[in-house]
Amino acid sequence: MQSNYRLFEDAAKLAGGALGALSGVRREVEALVQQKFERLLARMDLVTRDEFEAVKAMAAIAREENENLSARLDALESAPRDEKPKAKPRARAKSSEPSAPD
Repeated sequence: MQSNYRLFEDAAKLAGGALGALSGVRREVEALVQQKFERLLARMDLVTRDEFEAVKAMAAIAREENENLSARLDALESAPRDEKPKAKPRARAKSSEPSAPD
């Protein structure tokens, strides 16, 4: 009977040691896969989340400005055409030549 218990104890120790070794191997494999994946991502030249969010915000602002300008253009185009826009007075060009004395 004693030998049966001893056999089970040895088998349990052996299984525990094997599980510990397999756990270590699993961690090493995970680390290697993670390193390979990080190298692959670095080669792909992907944008970071912060850069993506910044461009997304800029696009939203540009879209809003575009809608505002489109609305202004529609309003200007639908305005009565009877009135001509007032021309801005032109600034008088100054002569670079000195004036002749009288």
